[in-house]
Amino acid sequence: MNKETIQQIKPGTKVKVWERIKEGDKERESPFEGVVLARKHGAESGATFTVRTSIKNIGVEKIFPIHSPTIRVEILGTPGKIKKSKLYYLRDLSPRKIKEKLRKIYR
Repeated sequence: MNKETIQQIKPGTKVKVWERIKEGDKERESPFEGVVLARKHGAESGATFTVRTSIKNIGVEKIFPIHSPTIRVEILGTPGKIKKSKLYYLRDLSPRKIKEKLRKIYR
């Protein structure tokens, strides 16, 4: 990942993460699209970011290492002004309420 993309990954950003998965001797890429809830440890080698989405009305979160060679990140939307560094409060909201909150942020 380049430095520009790493700087754009911040809480509230809509991202699509393409994860390379190896199954036996085959390899494929699997997309995971959602909202970044948190980013931890800055830009050091162990830095991670948490992505959350709702699949069939069940919340799913994945934690990805920023400097991993097995992922590719597409930025789908960047937020305006976010007042919190961690958006963990989105866990308690329904998918409809999350969309309403994010709609206010992206204006």
